[in-house]
Amino acid sequence: MVTIGMNYEVLEGKESVFENAFASVLTAMRNVKGHKQSSLYRDVNSLRRYLICSQWSDKASFDAFIASDAFRKVANWGKEEVLATRPHHEIYGA
Repeated sequence: MVTIGMNYEVLEGKESVFENAFASVLTAMRNVKGHKQSSLYRDVNSLRRYLICSQWSDKASFDAFIASDAFRKVANWGKEEVLATRPHHEIYGA
């Protein structure tokens, strides 16, 4: 099992757009191979910053997901419409 932290900062006023998009993506991820669960957290000191903690059976499954066309489409949409900065991912355990 591996946990991935995906850190995001959204544009001011786009918080609910980001949260709703996460809910939609989470529904779609129920069928993604290797994905176990994901949760969205909001920074109470900086309300435009979010962390998605995502549990995967292994890092290879996560890597396959972020290389997919579906992830690329969501990432491109977010980059153009919602995100203030480039997101970064951290691996918390393997």
